Amino acid sequence: MVEDLAGYLVRNKNLVFPHRHNFYHFVLFTKGSGFHVIDFQRFDVCPGQIYFMIPGQIHSWEFEGEMDGYIVNFDKDLFKNLLLRPDYLSNFSFFSGLVRDEVVQVDSSKLEAVIAVLERMRQQVDDRDFSSISLLYLFHLLEGKREGSIANEANVYNHTLLRNFLALIELNYKKLRLPKEYASLLYITPNHLNALCKELLGESAGEIIRNRIVLEAKRLLVIRDFSIAEIAYELNFSDNSYFTKFFKKIEGVTPEEFRKL
Repeated sequence: MVEDLAGYLVRNKNLVFPHRHNFYHFVLFTKGSGFHVIDFQRFDVCPGQIYFMIPGQIHSWEFEGEMDGYIVNFDKDLFKNLLLRPDYLSNFSFFSGLVRDEVVQVDSSKLEAVIAVLERMRQQVDDRDFSSISLLYLFHLLEGKREGSIANEANVYNHTLLRNFLALIELNYKKLRLPKEYASLLYITPNHLNALCKELLGESAGEIIRNRIVLEAKRLLVIRDFSIAEIAYELNFSDNSYFTKFFKKIEGVTPEEFRKL
């Protein structure tokens, strides 16, 4: 689905926030202001920004003044006839699942081209082949600037390792909790993995794993009417008490207190 943002907001004026999607989703703002919250991180909205979201993330927004732009929803199956690798989208930094990488300020030199692609897609929304090719072109156009910051082969290797680590966490965070388990899957040492995470993200591998677990807990606390015990079970904790201690150690409040806040 490709739609102009102004029309989408009118059509979905009763949209309940916060909420999550089971598909890929991004928004380009061309007019207006306000803020957008993705997985509990808040960003000020301004024209020329694109906000990318992967399935499972929760978001909410509050706008000021007249808003316009484009909103795009798509499923990964959109590319199944075009790409051999089903995980191809994870190659793009803005689909890594790291919220800080999902907000892209489009260069003024590229903005006109981005809008032209989205407008043609909006007009030909029923043509899936055209949509898939256009989206891939758009993603490569936006990623080009970021790739320029990876100066040498060693950096490319490290960024690839990091993306693979994050992808493994996404698949296994409910059952694998130790950095050494992920290091083994990546065929590197735990020390190497830890050094890599600290260099590129400023956090240890263990912190990244634990933060992903807590993030899912926060999502469930906000958008689902689960009891604390049910959330603990969903996240594979042995008991409610251990989950509560784990959550409070990282967030500084208990799950019950976080839900009230």
